Amino acid sequence: MILPIRAYGDPVLRKKCSDIDSDYPELEQLLDNMYQTMDSSNGVGLAAPQIGLPIRLFVIDSTSMYENEKDGIRTEFINAEIIEETEQPWAFEEGCLSIPNIRENVDRHARVRMRFMDRNFKQHEQTFDGMTARVIQHEYDHIEGILFIDHITPLKRRLLKGKLTDISKGKVSVDYRMKFPK
Repeated sequence: MILPIRAYGDPVLRKKCSDIDSDYPELEQLLDNMYQTMDSSNGVGLAAPQIGLPIRLFVIDSTSMYENEKDGIRTEFINAEIIEETEQPWAFEEGCLSIPNIRENVDRHARVRMRFMDRNFKQHEQTFDGMTARVIQHEYDHIEGILFIDHITPLKRRLLKGKLTDISKGKVSVDYRMKFPK
């Protein structure tokens, strides 16, 4: 099922999320819905807060970001934590399904070491590089209550204030389902 994506201004996007356990209700269905929602929105990642759930869960699919799809990954991260960020940060233009039609350069580390669980609650510790590391860091920020616009300069944020206000009021055109703050 395709779920509506929460728009900028929704308080759930600013919450530090909570861990879940293997008894989380209908986790398999939730993961399937998140992948379907991400795919139908042409996204490369989707975090649980973006669908209104303040839990430490996100899915990514970085395969479209590489010339050889095998260089990317499509997986879920449950109760993820960053162990280490390394390599020189580099700028790249990012966007966000919750903040449509706004793109800005964000500096992120080129390598990230993560500890996380998969859908079977098997723990993993793994290092990711390049665009996959960038997508992971963006989605990880979501479960920490951080948005990509928090990484840009205060001047750029002030310049975007009108557009951000419009998004929070539902004055934005997108080709996917959104839910706007009341």
